[in-house]
Amino acid sequence: MKLALIGYGKMGKEIEKIALSRGHQIELKIDINNQQDLTIKNLRKCDAAIEFTIPKSAVDNYFKCFEAGIPVVSGTTGWLDRKTEVHQKCKELKGTFFYGSNFSVGVNLFFELNRQLAKLMAPHSEYTPKMTEVHHTQKLDAPSGTAISLAEDLVEILPTVNSWADASDATENQLPIKSEREGEVPGIHTIKYDSEVDYIEITHSAKSRKGFALGAVLAAEYSLGKKGILTMKDMLKI
Repeated sequence: MKLALIGYGKMGKEIEKIALSRGHQIELKIDINNQQDLTIKNLRKCDAAIEFTIPKSAVDNYFKCFEAGIPVVSGTTGWLDRKTEVHQKCKELKGTFFYGSNFSVGVNLFFELNRQLAKLMAPHSEYTPKMTEVHHTQKLDAPSGTAISLAEDLVEILPTVNSWADASDATENQLPIKSEREGEVPGIHTIKYDSEVDYIEITHSAKSRKGFALGAVLAAEYSLGKKGILTMKDMLKI
């Protein structure tokens, strides 16, 4: 498979290592120094694109991939206010869009664990849910996309919360999310149910970016020959 890497920072370089180890070829690398090379013509030389950039450029990158007729796998977060627009454009151009707030296989199993635990906790209003997420200091968005995905599932399932908010602003019926930025932490997400007599807590802690990178390459492999909106649930058959 010939890949375009849109975004060639730490994550892009980790994805490159994984892709090459799996027998793929990097046809195009785009970073801040050669953004002019991100053209429809160049993208058409590729079988798929993996996009890890920043929120303000992500949507335009998706549209170029749709126009080029190649699948785009993206882990960029912070652009979801334009989700409806992106999905409509993908369908209009018969594109392929695989988005994940987190491509780690372990995190996506954690998403399912989070949903199952929430169903068990739903009848027990004496337990108050809260969340903490910790990431490296270079991470631009807060809360993380992974935290938002976890929170949205909790809002859907738990009768005691109707939305989520930053921990410093959360009201009685909102799920508080505390965001911490420390050193080079790849990502730690903790959901805690606290009561007067005990607490229940689940945590996922990433050891490195390798798990995210492998998941992104697997997603690109999975996307070949498919059309429409794809997710990790589709790939993992959850």
